[in-house]
Amino acid sequence: MGDWGFLSSLLDKVQSHSTVIGKIWMSVLFIFRILVLGAGAESVWGDEQSSLVCNTLQPGCENVCYDWKFPISHIRFWVMQIIFVSTPTLVYLGHAIQVIHQENKLREKIQKQHDAKGLKAPKYTDEKGHVKIKGNLLGSYLTQLFFKIIFELGFIVGQYYLYGFIMIPQFACSKKPCPYTVECFMSRPTEKTIFIIFMLVVACVSLLLNVIEVFYLVCTRIRCRSPRQRMHNITSAENPASLASSWQVEHAMKQNKLNMQLQSGPNFTASSDGPEDKKLLEGH
Repeated sequence: MGDWGFLSSLLDKVQSHSTVIGKIWMSVLFIFRILVLGAGAESVWGDEQSSLVCNTLQPGCENVCYDWKFPISHIRFWVMQIIFVSTPTLVYLGHAIQVIHQENKLREKIQKQHDAKGLKAPKYTDEKGHVKIKGNLLGSYLTQLFFKIIFELGFIVGQYYLYGFIMIPQFACSKKPCPYTVECFMSRPTEKTIFIIFMLVVACVSLLLNVIEVFYLVCTRIRCRSPRQRMHNITSAENPASLASSWQVEHAMKQNKLNMQLQSGPNFTASSDGPEDKKLLEGH
């Protein structure tokens, strides 16, 4: 089936640049898909074309019947599924590595220059190189999640329409060069059905994790923006309620001061503060 080491090493780098749910998805991909596919499923299927038996001696009939029933073998189909599902994650990894490289350069410039007022502080990484998923990086992460969801759904539906979710022990074939309708028999149909259902369940779990991660990121983003919005509304100069309350407090202080001056004697006008105080007195 080939060596999965290169793909595994690339996907392992995504661990430090993803959420907790993304790390769980990566574990499911490694253990329940790549490992099971390489260790168990490939040995079960083997060379399934040579294991197909049809009740005819016509040369080429078995090959044509197998190609008609299974246009692509289950093993190769699952390999394609893993590659397609992993590709958006690798694209996001490339974007994250580029962002880390750019911000490391920016951090070096800030350290070299004494006056770094014209330089922006790193936005997506901290001093240890840990990535903060926000801004453009958040958009890239959500995009790769949407593509993974589409690919997972596409392969699940495609598997259903290609050969269903159960390995049928026998099927009838009447394709040329078969001289008549022949019966063909599959080897180990029950064992293959167990692996088919297992891989289907793992694909559904992977799909569910991707959907949960989308909602997790969106809800986290909304929760982070809500306190900032409330703080902006409280401290904004355009908030009429806060301006009105401050004016009322100032007016009440002046009114108390004038009341004290009225009680002090007839010469209170000489100690008044100004035109505003006189207007308040005239109001009395």
